[in-house]
Amino acid sequence: MARLVVVADTHLPRRAKDLPAPVWAAVEAADVVAHAGDWCDEATVLALRARSARLVGVAGNNDGPDVRGHLEETATFTLEGVRFGLVHETGGRAGRERRCDAAWAGAVDVLLFGHSHVPWDSTTPRGLRLLNPGSPTDRRRQPACTWLELDVSGGRVAGATWHEVPPRVGTAQR
Repeated sequence: MARLVVVADTHLPRRAKDLPAPVWAAVEAADVVAHAGDWCDEATVLALRARSARLVGVAGNNDGPDVRGHLEETATFTLEGVRFGLVHETGGRAGRERRCDAAWAGAVDVLLFGHSHVPWDSTTPRGLRLLNPGSPTDRRRQPACTWLELDVSGGRVAGATWHEVPPRVGTAQR
């Protein structure tokens, strides 16, 4: 069994000064960490890389040249026989499954994405699972900031858990 921690839309240091302590603890315990874009500073890329056993990340629409120098727009990786795709943006909620099927079905089993700050879990008609962790630092109109942990084993995602981050000083709560 492998543990995959998924975060997106950290927006550091604008939305928060740092990642919440429970997120750092999960990062340090994970086998793989995936970040689906909008890091917003190179220091976050370097810190996650230093504190992760393995980091896979992509650039988001708010990431500048300093972040983009380390990352591509999309990434793929395999963990315990499950093929993952990673991208920042999949477009609006309406038609998401159709668009993702057209772009990713057959190439990956699970597509991890960010951008909306809204936790998401759906499966396309072709069987592609779509997952968004939300944001651990900017909840927008959600009840809480969130991040995602996946247990991956035997060629499947054995468990998916969204964790809520309690509100704290320095975390955007708009």
